[in-house]
Amino acid sequence: MLSAMKLLFVALLVLAGLVMVVRAVSNQRTNGKLNIGDPIPPVAAEDQDGNSVNLAAAGSTGYALVYFYPKAMTPGCTAQACSLRDAYTDLQSKGVKIFGVSRDSVDAQKKFQEKEHLPFVLLSDRENKVTSAFGVPLIMNSLATRQAYLFKDGKLVWLDTHASTDKQARDVLEVLAQQA
Repeated sequence: MLSAMKLLFVALLVLAGLVMVVRAVSNQRTNGKLNIGDPIPPVAAEDQDGNSVNLAAAGSTGYALVYFYPKAMTPGCTAQACSLRDAYTDLQSKGVKIFGVSRDSVDAQKKFQEKEHLPFVLLSDRENKVTSAFGVPLIMNSLATRQAYLFKDGKLVWLDTHASTDKQARDVLEVLAQQA
């Protein structure tokens, strides 16, 4: 009987710890570099068409979602991008501009956009300027980790340093519903 009580107590402690971790992640206010309320970093990169996009200028009004993914055309990154593609009309109705960022080449971003019919901008960050400005860690010093940042009128209102793949759009729409 005493060992069963100890086991139950340990299980409750573990459950309480998990609840606190989930709450901490869902109410995240910083990634160590950017904090809620910070402006979009003044950084530019080439889009899938080779045009320079200045994120601070492009996201200065309305909502801007800047999301990072490791590698174009991989299963998780495709699920993440297609989640946003499939909810694009809903996101557009709320005035959200979407910018996907990876360290892939301009050509790879263009192929990814065309293959998956992505209606938003994909940025090539070969020189690591965008990932560095946002404080996004690299996997094996070469691939960006999956993260998402939502800005309103140029100021950070939400971040997710463990961004979802197929639920990315749902997560953003939930945040937008809370913003209204």
